[in-house]
Amino acid sequence: MSRRRKHQAVPLDRDASGRYLPLLVAIMVYLAALALAGAMVANKLASRWDSGLAGALTVQLPAAAPAAENATGNDPVLPAVVALLEQTQGVIAVDAMQTSEISALLEPWLGDAVLAGDLPLPRLIAVTVDAGQPPDLAALRRSVLAIAPGSLVDDHQRWLSHLLDLAWAVEIMAIVIVAMVVCAAAIMVAFVTRMGLAAHEQAIELLHLIGAQDSYVARQFQNHALSLGLRGGLIGLLCALPTLYLGRHLLQRINSGLLPEMSLLPHEWSLLILLPVASALVTMLTARFTVLRTLARMP
Repeated sequence: MSRRRKHQAVPLDRDASGRYLPLLVAIMVYLAALALAGAMVANKLASRWDSGLAGALTVQLPAAAPAAENATGNDPVLPAVVALLEQTQGVIAVDAMQTSEISALLEPWLGDAVLAGDLPLPRLIAVTVDAGQPPDLAALRRSVLAIAPGSLVDDHQRWLSHLLDLAWAVEIMAIVIVAMVVCAAAIMVAFVTRMGLAAHEQAIELLHLIGAQDSYVARQFQNHALSLGLRGGLIGLLCALPTLYLGRHLLQRINSGLLPEMSLLPHEWSLLILLPVASALVTMLTARFTVLRTLARMP
């Protein structure tokens, strides 16, 4: 009984000022969960691009002109370039892509014209190089151009740099959003706590008259805020899970090699699951600090 009276020393459960606090905390946790998941997906995306394009070159040869074909109907340029690449120091593997493979890559972007053969397709050669001892790219470009004028040797570094910058910017934006959500939640809890102090001013004065310390009053508010923050955090997380599932479903429908599957590892899920706990701690600590600071200024 004494413990129950201790919790009811300040009747915060009947306080209208904190009625909507769980809903506001739920919105904050929902936004934080989406931002945090976005940051983790962006990190996966950057890692996939970096590892996928490391140690890789692409040689693009112009589309073969009919006049360039020999008596057998084959273009002699492609075998010559492949032979050059295979003899280049630092090259591990050379794979000349078939026309059907190139058409399959371009068909989602250019439509049925690719399948109909109406467009002249460049010839692509995928080259795997030794990352520890890569070939001299400038010399390789000159050698390839000597055999196939108008060709392109791309190490993807410029394109990769832009993509990594984009992923890094998304991560930074997500972290900033989470930080802003935490600050907004703290400000909101402080405001609600001040309203509760004003509403229960007489009860607090009575507690002081019978010898209660400021820490005792702060404990009433912090326990109440802890309960509301945890409740709101759980609601926000439960609302975020269907949104994350929908985002994963949409990414799967895109079916692009550029985008990773939105599947989180166990330690990444643990970060999301800890969001309600974090929201409860933020509300509790903010309420305690606000009460102690406000009571210390009172005469």
